[in-house]
Amino acid sequence: MAAADVEEPSAASTPLRVILIVEDEVLIRMLLSEALRQEGYVVIEAANADEAFLVLHATPNPDVLVTDVRMPGTVDGFALAAFVRQTRPELKVIITSGHAGPDGARGLADAFLPKPYELGAILGRIRTLTQPA
Repeated sequence: MAAADVEEPSAASTPLRVILIVEDEVLIRMLLSEALRQEGYVVIEAANADEAFLVLHATPNPDVLVTDVRMPGTVDGFALAAFVRQTRPELKVIITSGHAGPDGARGLADAFLPKPYELGAILGRIRTLTQPA
């Protein structure tokens, strides 16, 4: 087979990966969102868990939830992650925090990253979690 006969995988054959970012710090949310979009992910942003609940109700299958712990609203990131674990156990969860430690994330998250985190570290973790099985 000649090199010209080799077909590249089409975008249609690669499933889009949807990342839900829940972060009240606007600049952090924008930076991470832009980096993920440049990597080819579909990104949905929420400023707090209350907005995330609305997104989860309307979006059938996000692949990864990235949530901060402390943010305004009726619940924190731990409670959001607990809800996701109960209702959507297949949804991968990354918890980030500059205040809480990883102990609170046990059983709730696939990964915990303390803030400030390196952008490359969180992108690498998301890549790993979205690899096809």
